[in-house]
Amino acid sequence: MGTVGTLRSAGVRAGDEVVVPAYGNAEVAQAVVELGAVPVFADVDAESYCLDPAAVSDVVSGQTAAVVAIHRFGRQADAGWIREVGQRYGLLVVVEDEPGARPDGVEQRRAHATYLDGRLNGVATPAPAVGHTYQQYVVRVPGNGRPDRDAFARALRAKGVACKVPVQAPVYRLPGLRRDVFLPQTERAVDETLALPLHAAMTRRELHRMVGACNALGGLLQPAF
Repeated sequence: MGTVGTLRSAGVRAGDEVVVPAYGNAEVAQAVVELGAVPVFADVDAESYCLDPAAVSDVVSGQTAAVVAIHRFGRQADAGWIREVGQRYGLLVVVEDEPGARPDGVEQRRAHATYLDGRLNGVATPAPAVGHTYQQYVVRVPGNGRPDRDAFARALRAKGVACKVPVQAPVYRLPGLRRDVFLPQTERAVDETLALPLHAAMTRRELHRMVGACNALGGLLQPAF
């Protein structure tokens, strides 16, 4: 049915507020706008990059009709707590997979992630979590913000590692969705996160080369912890 259909069928109307994640794809907020409703951005959890239930509570108002949570990078949103917040305020809660999530190759991606977790240094590896499918393997590059992450990414690409910045900007800074807010976990995630290539068909040799390339750049960084 999609986000618009789900919200419309549940009675969300023009002018209603819908809480959406500030970090991630803009499609959810755009779907709310398409309905004539108003997207309200909530901050994300620092480990999962999904909606923080406490942040949802902070932005709920008398005009709030619904909350839309999205699983991020293969990590599950905390649906239980978000639904509890929804029940507390009488809100519709919609929990969706991230667009493009791959159902196949999960066990191999998990095995690859375990290999990387144990060997990478100088970056903060993803926090372990039950059910994580590693749709993307997202690390944090510590330092003083985006220049550190971007310099690290350029150096990795020069070594043949096809890394990418998973989220370029908070959704509330995108055209047509701009809001005068500052959400610290979202801002930090945008500045620090980097997705390393990870897919089921990767060989141990490819993983080893990527680890070597990343660890050789450790001198560019401050310690991750």
